[in-house]
Amino acid sequence: MDAKIIWLFVFVALYWGYCIFWGIKGALSARTASDYFIAGRKISLWVFVLAATATSFSGWTFMGHPGLLYRDGFQYAYASFYAVTIPFTGVIFLKRQWILGKRFGFVTPGEMLSSYFKSDAIRLLVVLVALIFSIPYLGLQLRASGFLFNVLTDGMLDVETGMWLLSAVVLIYVASGGLRAVAYVDTLQAILLALGIVAIGIIAVNYVGGWTKLNEGIAALTSIGPDGQAMFGKTTPDGYSGYIAIPGVIQFVSDGTKAVGGAWTGIMVLTYMFALMGIQSAPAFSMWAFSNHSPKPFAPQQVWASSFGIGLILMTFTAMQGLGGHFLGADLKFLAAHPDLVNNVMADGLAGKDLMASAGKQGMLVPQLIHLMADASPWLVGLLSVCALAAMQSTGAAYMSTAGGMLTRDVLKRFIMPNANHTQQKLWGRVGVAFIVLAALVVATTATDALVLLGGLAVAYGFQMWPALIAVCWWPWLTRQGVVLGLIAGLIAVTVTEKIGAQFMPWGRWPLTIHSAGWGIIFNLGIAIVVSNMTQNKQELEHRMTFHNFLREHASLPADKKGLVPVAWIITLVWFFFGIGPGAVIGNWIFGNPTDAATWMFGMPSIWAWQLLWWALGVFMMWFLAYKMGMSTVPDTEIEALHEDIGDIHMDVDKP
Repeated sequence: MDAKIIWLFVFVALYWGYCIFWGIKGALSARTASDYFIAGRKISLWVFVLAATATSFSGWTFMGHPGLLYRDGFQYAYASFYAVTIPFTGVIFLKRQWILGKRFGFVTPGEMLSSYFKSDAIRLLVVLVALIFSIPYLGLQLRASGFLFNVLTDGMLDVETGMWLLSAVVLIYVASGGLRAVAYVDTLQAILLALGIVAIGIIAVNYVGGWTKLNEGIAALTSIGPDGQAMFGKTTPDGYSGYIAIPGVIQFVSDGTKAVGGAWTGIMVLTYMFALMGIQSAPAFSMWAFSNHSPKPFAPQQVWASSFGIGLILMTFTAMQGLGGHFLGADLKFLAAHPDLVNNVMADGLAGKDLMASAGKQGMLVPQLIHLMADASPWLVGLLSVCALAAMQSTGAAYMSTAGGMLTRDVLKRFIMPNANHTQQKLWGRVGVAFIVLAALVVATTATDALVLLGGLAVAYGFQMWPALIAVCWWPWLTRQGVVLGLIAGLIAVTVTEKIGAQFMPWGRWPLTIHSAGWGIIFNLGIAIVVSNMTQNKQELEHRMTFHNFLREHASLPADKKGLVPVAWIITLVWFFFGIGPGAVIGNWIFGNPTDAATWMFGMPSIWAWQLLWWALGVFMMWFLAYKMGMSTVPDTEIEALHEDIGDIHMDVDKP
C-alpha cells in the first residue's frame, strides 16, 4: 500500500478516536436536556472561541474557496472578507440573544421568537429554515469529504462509500454527546483548519518558486493583448483582466452570472457577503449563544480569532493557493504561453488535463496541492487530509446537533409530547440528529448535480433570519405579522433568484448582479416594515417591551459612550461601502495600473493591496463595535435566570 495512504489512515484513526472520546464523555455528562442540547450553558471561553470559529468556516473555506479564486481571480477574493462579515452578524445579535436565553431559559431560537411574538407560526418557520439550511449544507460538506478521500486514496474509496463511512463517525459522536461533544471536537477542528490552509499556501508558493516568482506569474496571467483583450480569463468593461479587477459597480443584465468581465461587481460582492452573514444568523448560532456561560468569549472570537486570524490566513495563504495553481501546471493555456513561469508538478495528478477540465474542476485544486507532498512527505499528506476532513465536518456537526434539538424542542415537545422528560428529549434529540444526517446523505447521493445549488441556497436562507433577530434584539415595533410575512417573502425571493428557481423565471440567476440573499432581504425587510406599520397593537407591543426593557437595562451603552453611536454608524457604513461594496471598484487601480506590473506600489496587484488594507480596517471596525461599543462584552449587571433548569420547562407562547 502507498505510504501516503497508510499515513492517511493513521491520522484519520487518531482523529476519529478523539471525536468518539468526546462523544462518550459528552453522553456521560449530559444528565439533563439542557446539558445535551446547549451543553448546560457552560461552554468555556476558549472552547467557544475555537468552536464557533470552526463552525463559521467550513470545508468550503478549505476546499472550495481556493478553487474559485483560481477560477475567477482577485475579483472573487473579496469573498475572503467573510472572515469579517460572518462574525459581524454575531456582534449585532449574539450578546443580546445570550441575555434573553439566560433570563428566560430559551434552548432554541424557535422558543425565543415564539415567546416574543406569541406565535407558533414563527417557531415552525425557524425549524423550516434550520432544516433547509442544515440538510443541503451538510450534504455538500459530506460529499466533499467523500470526494477528497476518493482523490487522495487514488480511487481506493469511491465517493459514496467514503462519504457514508466518514459521516458515520460524525453521527456517532454528535448523537451521543450533543453540543458539548461538538464544541470540544470543534476546538481541534479549528486548529486543524487554520494549520492546513497555512501549510498548503506555503507548499504552493514554495513550488511556484517564491514570492517574486508568484508576482511574475500574476503579471503574465493578467496581461492584456494587442487587441485590448485579456490573454487569459475575462476582460472587464474597463479593459482590465478579470483576474485583478472587479467588473464595475453593477451591471444591468438579466442574469448576473453572464456579466461582462465576471459576475463579481461591487454590488454582487456586497450582497454575496449578506449571504455569508447568514451563517451566524442561522438558527444554529442562536443555540451557540445560549450555550455559553457568559458573553465573555464573543468579542475575542469575533475580533481576534475570526476577523484577524482567519482573515489574515484567507487574504494571504488562500490567495497563494488559488493564484499559485496557474503556475504549477493546472492551467494548460498559461503553460503553453509561459513555460518558463510554470513548475509543471501537477501534470501527473491531473493526468495531463487542464484543472477546469478535470472531474472536480476547481474543486480539484486543493487535493492536487496536498498530493504534491506524496513522495517527499507522505505523513504530511495524511495530516493535511485530516485537516481538510476536520474543516468539512466542523460546520456540519454543529448543524446536525442544533437542528436535532430544534426538531425535539420546537416540534415534538411543543405539539406532540409536551410533558417529555429529560431522557425522552435526549432520545428524540438523537433521533433528530440521525434524521438530519440520513437526509443529508440521501440528498448528497441522489442530487449530486443540484447539491452545490442547494448549498448556495442554504446560507442565503439563513440570512433571512435577520429581520426576526432585529425585532427581538433591537426594534420592538416590528410585529409578528410583519416578520412572518417578511420571512416567507424573503425565502421565496431567494429561491426564484437562485439557479434552482430562476431557471423557470425570465430574469435568470442573480439579476442585476445582485445575489439572491440581497433580493431576499429587500423583500423580507421591506415587507416586514410595511406590514408592521399596518398591524401595530398596543397590547402586543407591551408584551414585546418586557423583553426590550430587560435588554435596555442590561445591554444599553453607558451615558458616556452614547456619543460614539454616530461614529460607529459612519465607520460601519464606510467599511461596507468601500471595503466590500460599490466603492471597492477604486481598488482596481488606486495602488497601480492593473495592466502594468511595474506600477504596482507594493509589489502586488492594486486589488490585492486594497483588500489587505480594508481587511485591516475591518478588524478595527470589529474591535470598535465589539469592545469599544460594548456590543460583545459582559453586561455590567448580572443576569438573573427565571428558571434553575430549563430541561422540563415548556415555554408558553403567552408568557415571556
